[in-house]
Order: sequence, then structure tokens, then C-alpha cells
Amino acid sequence: MKRLIASLAIGAAASALMASGAFAADSGTIAKAVGGYTFEDAAKESPDTKNFHSKDGKLTFAIVTHTAGNGFFDPVYVGAKVAADAFGINLVMLGSEAPVDDIPREIEILNQIIQDPTIDGLILTTPQVGAYNDIVKKMLDQGVPVATTNSFDPSLYMRDFISHTGQSASAAAIGGAALAKCVLDKGLKGSIIFPSQTTAGNVEVNTRVTAAFEAAVKALNDAGKLSDFNVDAGEQKIGIPVNDQDIAGSLVTYIESRGDVVGIFGPNGAVTPAIVDAITQTKKENQICTFGYDLGPKQLEGIKSGALTGSLGQQPFIQGFWPVVQLYLQIDRGVSAANVDTRAQLVTKDNVGSIGKRFEN
Repeated sequence: MKRLIASLAIGAAASALMASGAFAADSGTIAKAVGGYTFEDAAKESPDTKNFHSKDGKLTFAIVTHTAGNGFFDPVYVGAKVAADAFGINLVMLGSEAPVDDIPREIEILNQIIQDPTIDGLILTTPQVGAYNDIVKKMLDQGVPVATTNSFDPSLYMRDFISHTGQSASAAAIGGAALAKCVLDKGLKGSIIFPSQTTAGNVEVNTRVTAAFEAAVKALNDAGKLSDFNVDAGEQKIGIPVNDQDIAGSLVTYIESRGDVVGIFGPNGAVTPAIVDAITQTKKENQICTFGYDLGPKQLEGIKSGALTGSLGQQPFIQGFWPVVQLYLQIDRGVSAANVDTRAQLVTKDNVGSIGKRFEN
């Protein structure tokens, strides 16, 4: 009886849809929405969209990052440009020129941007917790939507109403586990170090170190081999410090002074390329298990040469593409903030040949 009632209900619904012209029964194609409007009309941009905020007949979005000088954010800008071109948006691409995190410079640029009356939407990275609230508040008070990308500040002003596109820092656990597997598979014993820019104040990077460290320790402990290793991520488990002005030199010093380094994990796009340089300088290719973050040219080169065992990609193309789309949807459709997790992509010699062919990584 229940099946009969369900069948009758489905049949009645289908009859109602056919009667309304929502779809053609003979072809299965949908002719118009159940609400009565056509999809062609609904898909058109609002006539008010191009005159949003600046009222100059075009949308202008700015994207600002905290380090545009090391290549990581190149595909972020490419992704943003692809989306901007698709929706007819003028894109202003800005960022700290430094190859390492330069948050003061990013904030300096942002403070200039928020004074610009032509900006209709702002995309920014937020690596330093609490540093961007005044900037975000000013933009929102002016009616300009904001989206964050790459680095996540959980305490950001109006956080729940602002979309974020990026990778959870906990994804670094994949790298930590892979590092542990590598040293175990090679039958190594000794020190595993987690160098980082501990003075940069980047909470996202700090969390990556902690996640990778804990995953490595767990994997080694589960294998009953933890006592064979000195796993060092510093007292606070956010990394052992490096010299920002010579990261590779710091790593060479660690390798040479300790004498038993068998594993290294770098948590960002500044430390990881330096690992490649340090391993190359000390001629330790394929001898030390080395993992890191991001997939710039130096990382890909290092994976191919054996100076880097593997690196975690963040799929940064999406970190540029989606925030532009999200801001456009907020303006044109009133769509609420929608977060996107770009997840982790472990790249090793086995799959490095498929990476970066279309500027994605």
C-alpha cells in the first residue's frame, strides 16, 4: 500500500510539472522553472550589477596577497584572471613584492586600496590573526563585499559572512605521515626536523608544522620506531627557527651541525624551496626524506632531481578563481558567503609530470 501511495504521489507531481510546461515529456528536457520563469531570463546578469558601488559601468575587484615574490601566488592570480575575464570584471592584482611573508607590506597596500572609490570587491589573504579587522570593517561599512583566500583568520571581523577559499592547515598531516613512511621504508634512524619562519607570526603556517609533526610522531610510534628518531619541531611545536634572509643557509647549518638529519619538513613556499637548495648544496639528494608545501618551480625541480621527496599542493588556481566568482555572486545574486576547501595534493616523482601544465599549481 505504501508503495502504491508513493507511486501515485510521484505520478501526480509529474503530471503537475507537465501541465505547467516545466519539462517536455517526450524529450526529457526542462523547458522552464517550476516557478514559471525561463532559465534564459534567470541566467541574465542584473542590469544593476555593473553599476554596483562605484557606479562606473564596470565591476573592479582587487586581490592582495602577502608574498607575490616567490611564485606560489602566480596561479592564484591566473585563476582570479580567468574568473574575472569570464564575468567581465576588471581585476587589480597586488601583493607584497617579497619572496617571503611580508605582512606589513600587504597591510600597507590594503590601506591604500580601501581608499579607492573604484573598488567594488576585495580579495585578501589573512595570515596574521587580528591584523585585518579594521580593513575588512571599512570595506563592509562602505557596502563593498570581501572574500579571503589561502590563509584563514578565524577571528576576522564578520567572519561568518565572508567566504574563504583555501586549504585547511590540518592537511599538513598528509606530509608528516608521508615523511614518516619515507624514513621507515628507507630504514633510516636519526633526526627529523621541522624548520619554519617562527617569527613571521603566520598562524596558518604554525598550525601546519604542528599537524605535520603530530602525524609523523604518530606514524613512527604506531610502527614501534619512535625511539629511533629525534623529532624536533621546537618547544612550541611550531618549528625550529630559520633566518629569513638566508633560509637555505640555516638548513645547511642544521644538517651539518646535527650530523644525523634523515628527514626535513618545510611548511610553506619559502622554506620548501630552501630545502631544495640546502639538499643540493650538501649533495644529499635521495638520501634525506624531504617534504614540504606548495608547488612553485623550485619545488617541481627539486622533486625531479631528488632534492625534494614530495610537496603538498594547495591547488592555488582555485584560491584565485573561486573568490572572484563568490564576490560576483554576492553582488549579482545576493548569494551568501560559501567556503571552498582546496584540499591537499601530494606530489612526488610518481606524478610530478602531470603538474603545472596549465598554470594550475
